[in-house]
Amino acid sequence: MKLSAELKAFAGRIGHDFARPGLLIRALTHGSFSSETRPDNQRLEFLGDRVLGLVMAEAMLAADRDATEGQLAPRFNALVRKEACADVAREVDLGAVLKLGRSEMMSGGRRKQALLGDAMEAVIAAVYLDAGFEAARAVILRLWGKRIETVEADARDAKTSLQEWAQARGLPPPSYAELSREGPDHAPEFTIEARLESGEAANARATSKRAAEQAAAKALLDRLEGRQ
Repeated sequence: MKLSAELKAFAGRIGHDFARPGLLIRALTHGSFSSETRPDNQRLEFLGDRVLGLVMAEAMLAADRDATEGQLAPRFNALVRKEACADVAREVDLGAVLKLGRSEMMSGGRRKQALLGDAMEAVIAAVYLDAGFEAARAVILRLWGKRIETVEADARDAKTSLQEWAQARGLPPPSYAELSREGPDHAPEFTIEARLESGEAANARATSKRAAEQAAAKALLDRLEGRQ
């Protein structure tokens, strides 16, 4: 089995030359495109999630030898969560090579965060099965790159931090309001406002309410802390 030029280019973007090309093809096959002779990537996704977790756990321990479990856990979660996997997938243009059924393709599947994140985990498993743990580790560390160095900021739960900021000043918890929802049903974008009772507010936009709330909280917190 040989890879198409498109898949060879993708393999080059992730930095791995597959000895068993079928593993990459399977990793990129969504359930909507699968058949009895063309298995989907769900089993690989399951394995890839565990390989990614081990690599990141090791990386966290090596990066900060004095950190407690309580400090390491949110950093780890920030690096392995579906949003992070999807961000990496977008950077290597994984969506362009996803094998999707017609209905999934028509509904914008190549841009869906869940599909991208799942496929990225499956690709990690494909590398692991093709060449072993060290090869998978090398790919992960290269693709995640600076995220590992800057994870402390990413791991901070902005909504919790903003609530603690408000409570420390005798204010009630911040409120969150949906200002708008735009785009098609399969790929909506939400604009959320985070507001304190004292009047300070900030807006942010994202493809999920949760992400938009976190981004709005972070924007407001950055503004408030910038005044101190």
